[in-house]
Amino acid sequence: MKERLDQFRRRAARYLGRDTVRVGGGRGVLSLSFDDFPKSAWELAGPILKDQGVHATYYVAGGLCDGTNIGKVQFSERDLQEAHAAGHEIGCHTFSHISVLRLDKAGLAEELDRNAAWVAERLGGHRMTHFAYPFGDVTVSSKAVTGARFKHARSVRDGVNHGPSDRNNLLAIGMESRRLPHYDLKALMAQTAETGGWLIAYGHDVEPDPTPYGCTEQDLVRVITLARQAGLDILPVGAAGQRMIG
Repeated sequence: MKERLDQFRRRAARYLGRDTVRVGGGRGVLSLSFDDFPKSAWELAGPILKDQGVHATYYVAGGLCDGTNIGKVQFSERDLQEAHAAGHEIGCHTFSHISVLRLDKAGLAEELDRNAAWVAERLGGHRMTHFAYPFGDVTVSSKAVTGARFKHARSVRDGVNHGPSDRNNLLAIGMESRRLPHYDLKALMAQTAETGGWLIAYGHDVEPDPTPYGCTEQDLVRVITLARQAGLDILPVGAAGQRMIG
């Protein structure tokens, strides 16, 4: 019964409590993002991003710092500070990496406050302006909370953002080795270019033998290469949102 109720709440969030904005109209954009984030998303992906001349968004849950998740070592404070100093964007992912399905409005607000304070203390007062829902779980009530705090929030529901879009439930694609072969990436990039849309790709670890939620270094390079071949700009989520939504 609980699982069916959770499914209903996720589905309801697609249609209710929408804050509709118009996305696109200019040059298409790809944003790369890493959730949680595993240490390899910085130590292995960071040099790739530098070589490619692009910046990404790292969605941070402070409670994961120096811990493990899905059997992988997560970021350290030094990783976080180095990524920020290198020009990558830092976004919010709650403090405890907890699904909003398990939180009421007050509980979510407390998680966001705690994460904001934790990140600001370590990054010289940095204020996070965009959010990614842990596990991709979105509810109507959580959208009300995130909408009051962030410029926009991202789910994990497949798609390109263009035309009327929900500011608090943006679409994305999974940058995961197990899923990438099932996407027609060239077609997605072409659609983004043709519509002047915004394609957000999210991943986790970046390793030769990634988890089911991660990708290889070659996968990351391929996504960047295809985006460039399609004529897309590659911007972090915050910068892309400022251009695409205003």
